[in-house]
Amino acid sequence: MSIKRLDSASRASAYQKAWFASLQETVALGAPLALVNADAPQEILRAMDIPYVVNQWWASVVSAKRLADRSLDALRGRGFPDYSRQYDAVSFGASHLRPEEAPWGGLPIPDFVIAENSSDSARKVFDLWAESGKTTFFPFERSSGVRAPGQWWELVPRKWEEAFGADRLDLMTDENWQLVEFLEQGTGRTFDLARLSEVMDLVNEQAEWNRRTRDLLAATRPAPIGVHDIINSVMIPQWHRGTVWARDAAKSLYEEVQVAVDRGEAVCPGEKTRLMWIGRGLWFDMDLYSRFEEEYGAVFVWSMYLAIAADGYPRYGDDPMRALAARFAGFTDQLYMPGWADEWYVKEALTHGVDGVVHLVADDVPGAHFTTEALEEAGIPVLEIRASNADPRSTNAAALSGAIEEFLTTRIRA
Repeated sequence: MSIKRLDSASRASAYQKAWFASLQETVALGAPLALVNADAPQEILRAMDIPYVVNQWWASVVSAKRLADRSLDALRGRGFPDYSRQYDAVSFGASHLRPEEAPWGGLPIPDFVIAENSSDSARKVFDLWAESGKTTFFPFERSSGVRAPGQWWELVPRKWEEAFGADRLDLMTDENWQLVEFLEQGTGRTFDLARLSEVMDLVNEQAEWNRRTRDLLAATRPAPIGVHDIINSVMIPQWHRGTVWARDAAKSLYEEVQVAVDRGEAVCPGEKTRLMWIGRGLWFDMDLYSRFEEEYGAVFVWSMYLAIAADGYPRYGDDPMRALAARFAGFTDQLYMPGWADEWYVKEALTHGVDGVVHLVADDVPGAHFTTEALEEAGIPVLEIRASNADPRSTNAAALSGAIEEFLTTRIRA
């Protein structure tokens, strides 16, 4: 039996569309709006009831609606580069589309943009928002770890001081309080530490449900669910972290997957090959995953979205602001940096029993070579693809499918 669409994914998509329409109305009535990068502490905004949109989510919507190229063209038409940091830049480019051609009527111009200083070019993208005259940019510094702790996923929930070190946590905790002051002055709203603690508790509960789902999928053969639905079911609630709805959505996903496992359902009953997709979702061609299920019996059983939601987000402690700093101080390390990411990806590949890995490497992803090397040393073949997940011009669909097909036939099934 093949599952084509999870109820949890459909519900999450419907919720997100209704929520976005409500957000547009709220902002039109005068509420402040923040655009927040995925590497910035959204929980502070949640605790202050400040509406926000996550930059990467909006970029994924623009790309999925086949409007990324037009948005990047808008950047180029204004004299800015359209070939660098596209995942960061697509949302800014889309702000120059007319409301009638933008997804869902377009994103209102934000009052605040909040992001980490991940590079000079990324900083410039967010500086451009501030040049509009309405938007103010609050940047976080990016810190680096001098060492990588072994099995960080076992440490970070409760021993985050050991994992990241006091200096990094001191810096981000201080910046979190600076953000609070910045938002209080800009909105007139008051921050409540007890409310942040409630938000953190809900996020931890959500992460616990995601971990149960991840572990269930890792243990099940054949795969009951494909990554296409899992991405939607996981990531929309992720952008609503700290709400009862998001916590319950994660619980609902787990329960739906458990039912599928109990019934012996499979996304591809003739599963021949289990694949891992490392990197961001290919937003402009999400059907790629299901095409390989149907044509080759090759199922993508893993993406980083559920896995990092399971291992990367839970943080427990008596000081919610410092625990929040621990959630984000090493966020990039966990996904990309040597010594952190490579060990984690190997662990995930082995527990999910994958036969091979397709590794999407964007121009802003550090340490990709070390991840590929570690997987190959563990006996897991890897196909590296150089492309931007948000820019359809960066790769050719036929060439990409052909490369994966060749990888299947010459390295995995040879």
